Amino acid sequence: MAALFRRAMDFLYLLCVIVGCIALVAISAVIPWAVFTRYVLNSAASWPEPMAVLLTIVLTFIGAAAGYRLNLHMNVAYFAKKLPPPLQRALDIFVQLLMALIALFMVIWGESLVEITWHNSIADFPSLSVGVTYLPIPIGGVCLLLFVIERIFLGVPPDPIGKHSEPAAFE
Repeated sequence: MAALFRRAMDFLYLLCVIVGCIALVAISAVIPWAVFTRYVLNSAASWPEPMAVLLTIVLTFIGAAAGYRLNLHMNVAYFAKKLPPPLQRALDIFVQLLMALIALFMVIWGESLVEITWHNSIADFPSLSVGVTYLPIPIGGVCLLLFVIERIFLGVPPDPIGKHSEPAAFE
């Protein structure tokens, strides 16, 4: 059962990374287009800025869940590493429970935000619901919560890339 859950989390992680990468590439295409239309064509397009904001929401909430899974986020563990191993484990569980609380907040209040804004439309994209643009918040919260559960019960997942060889230092 644990191996099946780990494989499911590997798949979810890969899905989060793919979605985040697509959003980042799309942002990288949309912003230059906005600059091109503004300064070369002298006719600024109205949609690139709100599109970049929407893509940033996707990148932030879905990508952050993926980054959390492999501990790629910023953290300061200096003092935690100085504690005895049993206290380190207790502190880690406490941190995971706090992260679960944050994930639940994202799911509950994010879903509420989606529901409240579902029938509103965006001026630059009239056929797009505002609620749809907020969907990455509860979706990212669910992904984050599943990754927290994985860490609590199965530990930190292995690095999918493996050990990196460090570049040779200049001598």
